[in-house]
Amino acid sequence: MGYRFTDRDLELLSYLAEHRLALPTHVAVLFGTSAAAATTRLNKLADAGLLNRQPPFPGEPGSYRITRTGLAQVGSRLPAPRVDVRAYEHDVGVAWLWLSARSGTFGPLREIISERRMRSLDGARDRDADPLAVRLGGFGPHGREKLHYPDLVLRTNDGRRIALELELTPKSRTRLETILAGYGADPRFDGVVYLVDRPAVARSVQAAARRVGIADLVRVQRMRSTVSRKASATAVAAEHGATGRRNGRIPEVMR
Repeated sequence: MGYRFTDRDLELLSYLAEHRLALPTHVAVLFGTSAAAATTRLNKLADAGLLNRQPPFPGEPGSYRITRTGLAQVGSRLPAPRVDVRAYEHDVGVAWLWLSARSGTFGPLREIISERRMRSLDGARDRDADPLAVRLGGFGPHGREKLHYPDLVLRTNDGRRIALELELTPKSRTRLETILAGYGADPRFDGVVYLVDRPAVARSVQAAARRVGIADLVRVQRMRSTVSRKASATAVAAEHGATGRRNGRIPEVMR
């Protein structure tokens, strides 16, 4: 390819392997540099075939996704992420959440495990092995066990396992209670942190946690938006066109 990789290039590719997308502002925070310098580095990797550039939303820079070639460069066995404009707000938020966890917002950590990695590992596990996901009980379509994946799982230095849930839109009461009951029944989890951007969603999570008897396991933390309203509205409109249901804004963890 004629491109000489630096340690930062490999670190950036490893970061992108864990996420469905990243913005130049994510990379600027990752390396403590300017958005312009981050964009230059991302474009060089894209020109080398290691990343795909995605068209920008109104008022926002374009996003970047890792390619199969990029994944191979860092020895990752994760699949190449798929484009889904409806998930844009959530994917941007999770990438911020990972960076926030890395910076120490949730205390000293031994490991941060992404949803993408959990799904990949569970897909390759032995049939008799326990999944990394939370079991919800019963089976779904095609006889598959019903599972729920946190957005991130944190392993703390003192051995605790904490799930992070980026909750931008309210789930139905039944769905939310089923997920929380799954956490309550799973002894591997020492806590669940729900990150929300609206008081109504916070109240919904807290009420559901009380109803299933795990209020002491669940913490709710507020978020704030960092993406333009036009970009958010475009993603929401695309989502409404496909599902007619979801709504919300792109959050960043409050620091």
